[in-house]
Amino acid sequence: MAFLKGQDIHFSQYNGSLLNLNPAFTGLFNGDYRFNGIYRSQWQSVPVPYRTFGFAADMRYRPTQLKSDCIGIGLQFNNDQAGDAFYTTNQIYLSGSYIHKVKKDSALLISVGFSAGYSGSNFNYSKMTFDNQFDGYDYNGGSPTGESFARFKTGFTDFNIGTALQYSFSQFTRLTYAFSFNHLTNPSITYQGNTLSKLDTKIGNYLGFELPVTDNNKFILQTELLYSHQGKYNEIVPGANIKYMMNTETNNGVSLGLYLRTRDAVIARLGYTFKTTTAGMSYDMNTSKFIAATNRRGAFEIFITHIIKRNRPFIAKKRVCPVFM
Repeated sequence: MAFLKGQDIHFSQYNGSLLNLNPAFTGLFNGDYRFNGIYRSQWQSVPVPYRTFGFAADMRYRPTQLKSDCIGIGLQFNNDQAGDAFYTTNQIYLSGSYIHKVKKDSALLISVGFSAGYSGSNFNYSKMTFDNQFDGYDYNGGSPTGESFARFKTGFTDFNIGTALQYSFSQFTRLTYAFSFNHLTNPSITYQGNTLSKLDTKIGNYLGFELPVTDNNKFILQTELLYSHQGKYNEIVPGANIKYMMNTETNNGVSLGLYLRTRDAVIARLGYTFKTTTAGMSYDMNTSKFIAATNRRGAFEIFITHIIKRNRPFIAKKRVCPVFM
């Protein structure tokens, strides 16, 4: 089995960037509107750290013609910058989902999602140096590089699909499984004007389960597994959080977790939840062969998610006769 050395934009706290994980998660939450921001800084000990930022907003609503099912609509933006040449990627995606309520009590939900967007990349050629510019004694930036690029910018349209299943056994016990298929059209990424360099399709699998470990629901165990396959590479990220509920009525709790990105990093997580706001931070301790450059310092990451839930007035289905009031 080959293990992942490089892949799409990704985050260690994949629960803090759900629309990047699977378009079927669009609108799949308890509320009306959801806003999310996440930031990652990787490899601070190398000359130029890698930085990634993501912002997402999604909503769900129920059209009048649908009795119980919902529609989800979302927007995702990502910015990534890496290396001495400031290799920059900007992505914007629109996503939609159809959420089917299998049971009337909403215990079992099935969501099917689709996203479409544009990904553009560019680099600063003036920041790059080449072997031909070394004359045997010194580096001469004015010497010919021996390299030729047809362009310094490139981009492609992208399409992704996914499905998710969520079953709630109780308020604090829930099982979630999601499957996604990304880069459906194998788009080209090239700076030479050809179509030889293709982006491999990526298959993603997510499994999450949470349940109380005490009778008073004060401690909740949250386990997760992410498995991704792209081209000839694989990424496996298992882990678990233990969440302590300080107040179950206000959904006020803190969590501490430990995750593992196979053959790459150990990830420590810390989270906090209050009502409909969740925040988290994580730190990756590098364990791959790259530790010679990183000294085991991997990545710092932080996210915040806020959900808005409207209070809907109660409307009686039948009028009450004032005589009997």
